[in-house]
Amino acid sequence: MKLYVTPRAPNPRRVTMFMAEKGLTGIELVAVDINAHEHRSDAYRGLNPLTTVPTLQLDDGRTLSESRAICTWLEGQHPEPNLMGHNADERAFIEMADRRAEWYLMVPIAQVIRHTHPGLAALEQPQFAEYGQAQMAKVRDYAARFDQLLQTQAWMAGERFTVADITAFCALEFARLMKFSPKAEGLMALQAWRDRVAERPSATVS
Repeated sequence: MKLYVTPRAPNPRRVTMFMAEKGLTGIELVAVDINAHEHRSDAYRGLNPLTTVPTLQLDDGRTLSESRAICTWLEGQHPEPNLMGHNADERAFIEMADRRAEWYLMVPIAQVIRHTHPGLAALEQPQFAEYGQAQMAKVRDYAARFDQLLQTQAWMAGERFTVADITAFCALEFARLMKFSPKAEGLMALQAWRDRVAERPSATVS
């Protein structure tokens, strides 16, 4: 199998961190240089017509894109250690937490960076700086809500580490590009959670 990734990008990192948590080896990592527009090449379009990363190419030739879908497939093939829930009830609540981390933390962070960071100008055409700056208010608002949540529970989905923590962590690490940190915002529960995740060996995967 091959996993097409872009180093330091948050969505590929979600998958490689997920793999590291499970101790998975044997999947070849293929770097895609999005700054050189390799993701828009005919060869890559043949794997993923939406030209996004990551993409997992299975041994039978099929390709799977979207980070959550790839992680779901990997979880099915390698159930332990469990990161998505042992039964329908637990899976639903973990998925809720993961979707919240993705849509209310990662997405607005990405919009700020895509529309305000000069390094992404070539990829995000046109950039709308005012829109990106407006998204910053949403980042602060939702980060505060996650801080409140983490004042009542240890992890994003409850009392154990799950895929939701991976998503939220990769989002906050990406937010460094917009010079955002929970500590600077006075969100100490969110900062303490981030620091706990950062201590895990999987957090060193880029």
